[in-house]
Amino acid sequence: MAELRTYVFLDSLQPQFASFFATVSQGYLPIAGQASLFIEIAPGMDINRMTDIALKATNVTPGMQIVERTFGMLELHSDSQADVRAAGEAILNELGLKEEDRVKPAVTTSQVIRHLSDYHTQLINRMRHGNMILPGQTLYVMECAPAGYAAIAANEAEKAANINILEVRTVGAFGRIYLGGEERDIEVGYQAAEAAIQAITGKVASKK
Repeated sequence: MAELRTYVFLDSLQPQFASFFATVSQGYLPIAGQASLFIEIAPGMDINRMTDIALKATNVTPGMQIVERTFGMLELHSDSQADVRAAGEAILNELGLKEEDRVKPAVTTSQVIRHLSDYHTQLINRMRHGNMILPGQTLYVMECAPAGYAAIAANEAEKAANINILEVRTVGAFGRIYLGGEERDIEVGYQAAEAAIQAITGKVASKK
């Protein structure tokens, strides 16, 4: 049976996160305000079949499909929250699983680094796909597992505070978000990101 590693619904993509996702997506690009669903399953090859089922079941658009031997990840989005939820239900029905069968995420790293130096910001800016961070600003880094839950962490942080999204990685063994901005905004944003992860229910990941 397939393992449902990530299953997370985003009710409204925030402007920065939607724009960031468009820079790294190889599929059809989302826009701000759309609903989105991130799904990751194991084994990875099964994600092809899940994409087929979702696209035939309802009117959603795929933003990203990553197929690896171990994990497969799919992002779907639409102007209609109902369509996105229906696509997710179609996938769950095919897998014979429920939303509560997903893996419960955990925050594995949470760091706030204040008053970044000039050289440190240069290193961060060279690896990011989103906004830049400036000397003197504050950096927040989160690592979580499974990786796909980084999406809701970044989106909820942007909802809560005037932060800059520098980088979001939603595939691989661990997900990561890098946020930058003024210290007061990062303090609010990172707490919203952590709360979003902690609020997600699910099962303990199986040992491989």
